[in-house]
Amino acid sequence: MIPSPAQTLKAHQEATFNYRHYRATRIFRSILKYAVLIILSLSFLFPLYWMVVTALKDDPQVYTLPPILIPNPVHWENFIKGWTFRYNFTQFAINSIFRYGLPVTVFTVISSVISAYGFSRLRWWGRDFLFLLCMGTMMLPWQVTMVPLFITYKKLGWLNSYLPLVVPSLFGAPYFIFLLRQFFLGLPEELSDAARIDGASELEILLRIILPLSVPAMAVVALFRFLGAWNDYLGPLIYANREDLFTLAVGLHRLNIAATSMGTTGNAQPYLMAVSTIVTMPVILLFFFAQRTFIEGISMTGLKG
Repeated sequence: MIPSPAQTLKAHQEATFNYRHYRATRIFRSILKYAVLIILSLSFLFPLYWMVVTALKDDPQVYTLPPILIPNPVHWENFIKGWTFRYNFTQFAINSIFRYGLPVTVFTVISSVISAYGFSRLRWWGRDFLFLLCMGTMMLPWQVTMVPLFITYKKLGWLNSYLPLVVPSLFGAPYFIFLLRQFFLGLPEELSDAARIDGASELEILLRIILPLSVPAMAVVALFRFLGAWNDYLGPLIYANREDLFTLAVGLHRLNIAATSMGTTGNAQPYLMAVSTIVTMPVILLFFFAQRTFIEGISMTGLKG
């Protein structure tokens, strides 16, 4: 039956109305979604903004009510003065980067890659049981093993050094072993089989085939481990409790104690916020420039279980 012109016009009007209603609904949902995201972003960014703003104030501006959101005048010298206010933060930065962060990161990546390769690409008796045992150690909180480890390191004469913090990284980390194992399981087994047929050893397969394909996963492990060392407070406090061995996290805590004891005198709070800003910025910049590799590695570590 051929529809009449009136029916055709009515159907066209209904279709136009439905399309406009659908489009308006999508626009409204998009606006609502972005509005919520903007509000949440501002709630996360405001503490960082307040830290930076406080670093640019003097003490009278810090304690003024209502709070001053834009400092006037701006005290850029707080960053230099705060860095040398009470402690040698340059030495603390060297300790955090070169004596703790980088060695731990390099050793953790190497040992975790070797362990993950053995758990994922090699077949040997008891492999799955040992892997479950390795994962089971993740259920033990660090606070449970803190005292026995301290006694062990004390008897070894490792206290007031970075050996208790660096040496354990030579034996891998269960969480990173798990991430890398999942990534290795997602790689085609045919690549390794073809290399074995050509006479390649397992070490050559790991170095020439697996590692070039695993850069995103290793970048995630390196980033996580370095950030963990950068922000670690309790470990250096227990094992490296000497001022020349302080890391930035321990130094910030000591500066916070000094600023609290000084109260509203001496520009202590702006100095504390200035040093906190300097310590925080490398982490933000590192994630900003490595976020593509970071997200890619995270998304690809669970392809195959």
